[in-house]
Amino acid sequence: MAQVCNISAFLPQQARERPHALAVVCPHGRDRTGRRTYSHLTYSQLDVWSDQIARGLLVYGLQRGDRAVLMVTPGLPFFALTFALFKAGIVPVLVDPGLGVAQLRHCIDGAEPTAFIGIAKAHMARVVLGWGRPTLRHQIFVGTRLAWGGATLAEIAELGASGQPVLAGTQPNETAAILFTSGSTGPAKGAIYQHRHFVAQVELIRQMYGIEPGEIDLPTFPLFALFDPALGMTTVVPDMDFSRPAAVDPQMLLELIQDWGVTNVFGSPALLATVAAHGVQLGVRWPTVKRVLSAGAPVPAAVLEAMQRILPASAQVFTPYGATESLPVASIGSVEVLAETRALTESGHGVCVGLVAPQVDVRVIAITDTVLREWQEVSELPTGEIGEICVLGPTTTEAYFGKPTATALAKIARDGRAVHRMGDVGYFDARGRLWYCGRKGHRVELADRTLHTAPVEEIFNTHPCVRRSALVGVRIAGRTEPLICLELHQDAKVRGKALASELRQLAENYTMTRGITRFEQHPGFPVDIRHNAKIGREKLAVWAQHQVGGS
Repeated sequence: MAQVCNISAFLPQQARERPHALAVVCPHGRDRTGRRTYSHLTYSQLDVWSDQIARGLLVYGLQRGDRAVLMVTPGLPFFALTFALFKAGIVPVLVDPGLGVAQLRHCIDGAEPTAFIGIAKAHMARVVLGWGRPTLRHQIFVGTRLAWGGATLAEIAELGASGQPVLAGTQPNETAAILFTSGSTGPAKGAIYQHRHFVAQVELIRQMYGIEPGEIDLPTFPLFALFDPALGMTTVVPDMDFSRPAAVDPQMLLELIQDWGVTNVFGSPALLATVAAHGVQLGVRWPTVKRVLSAGAPVPAAVLEAMQRILPASAQVFTPYGATESLPVASIGSVEVLAETRALTESGHGVCVGLVAPQVDVRVIAITDTVLREWQEVSELPTGEIGEICVLGPTTTEAYFGKPTATALAKIARDGRAVHRMGDVGYFDARGRLWYCGRKGHRVELADRTLHTAPVEEIFNTHPCVRRSALVGVRIAGRTEPLICLELHQDAKVRGKALASELRQLAENYTMTRGITRFEQHPGFPVDIRHNAKIGREKLAVWAQHQVGGS
C-alpha cells in the first residue's frame, strides 16, 4: 500500500523498485516481415513523463481541484496524462465518446470543466457542438493542434521539464476523478471518485484475484488499465475500437497474448462471446493466461464453457459484480458457475454473482422507487427473498456530481456514510452467495405477481435457437402483459409461430414463466456502447408495444 492516499503514488513506488520494467506497451505498426512492432514506457519513463506534464499543467494555469475533460485514445499519452492529472490534484472527467452527441454535451456541461484535453477530433467536436463552453478556460491538444489557441501536450511537458516530483491529493476524501456511468438505463451520471476509492479498489482487486507484480495485462476496457501500474502489471494496449468490443479481432488479441505472454485479460461479455466463438472453431489456446475478468453484464454459461476450452486448466473466467458507483461488490469464477449455478440459472433462479468481496457490506431491501434518506426507513429482507441490492464498502462512492436528485434516489444515509442502491434486484442464498435478478426499473408488475428479467430470460435462453431474450411489459386492453423479445442465432432452424409454440411449452415447465405466451422476434437488440452487452430494454419496450398495438 502506498503511504500517500493517491492512486498515482503507486507509480513512483514502482519506478523506484522496478525502474526498467515495462509499464505500458502499445502496438505501433508492423516491420518488413509482418511482425507487430511496439512502442513502450518503462515505469521510470512513465513516472518522469507524468511528472513533467503535472508540473506543466500547473505552470500553464490549471489548479488543484480543477476539472479536466480527458478525451484521448488509449495509448502512451493517455496513461501519462491520467497519472499527471492525479499527481497534480486535477480531477479527470472521463466520458465514453460513444454516448452520443446529446449525452456527451449533457455530461461535459454538467461537470463544469475548466480544461479540455483531447485529440484534434475531440476538440473539433467541442468547438462545433459547444461542449463546456460556459466554463472552459484551457485547451490542450494531444497530437495535432487546430488553428485556434491552446497548447500541445509537448508544450505542456516542456513547461514542466524541470522541478520536483509532484504528488497532490493526499486527503483520502479529496475528489480524484469523475467517472460517468454507461447511460444504458438512463442519462449518464458522473460518480465522484475520491482518492480512497481508487486505492481501495486496487487493494481489493489484488486480494480477490491474487494479481502479482510482473504480470502482463491485456485490458480491452481502457479504464481498467489505470489500475495496472498500481498493481505492478504491464499494460498491453490492444489495437481495437474500444466502443465496439463485440467487433474485436480475436486474432489480434491472440497475437498480443503470444508476443507478450499475457497473464490477465479484461473483457466485456460481448467481447468474450466473439473470442470464444473464434477460439473454439479454430482450436485457439491462450496458454499463458492465468485469469480472465469480465464485467458489465452476466456472461452466458455457454460463453464461459467455450472460454474454458481456450484457457489452461488452472485458469478461469471471473465475473466481478458491481457498478461504476461501487466496484467490486462480489465475484464468482467459471468453474463454480459451470459445475453448479448454471443449472439453477437455467431453471429460473437468476444469475449467481458469488460471494461478497472483503470489507463490503451488502443488504437486500424491499423494492421501492421512492427516496430513502435514512436507513431507519429501510425494510431489510431475509435470505431467499428478492429485493433491491444495497452496498456499502471502501469503494462505494457517495454522490453524483451536480445531480442532487439522482444522488437522493441512489443513496441512503447509514451511520454517517452513504449506502449505494445498486438499482439491481436480487437475493442471498443459504450459502451467502448473492444472486442477480435484473434491474429494478426493468421489472414487470402484473396483477398477480412481479416478473424480474434475469430469472425469466435465462429460461428462454436455453432454447437452442435463442441467442438472447428480453422481458418487457406491454399494455393490452388496459392491462400490463409480459412479452419476450427474441434475438435468434443466425442459423436458427425454428422461427416464427413454430418457435413461439415451443417457447410456450417451455414456459409452462417453470413457475417463473408459466402463463407467458407472447413472443416477438427482433432483428438485433440495442445494446450499450461501453460493453455492447447491456440490452436496451427501454427501446425494446417501445418496439414491442408497437408490434402488439394497444395501450
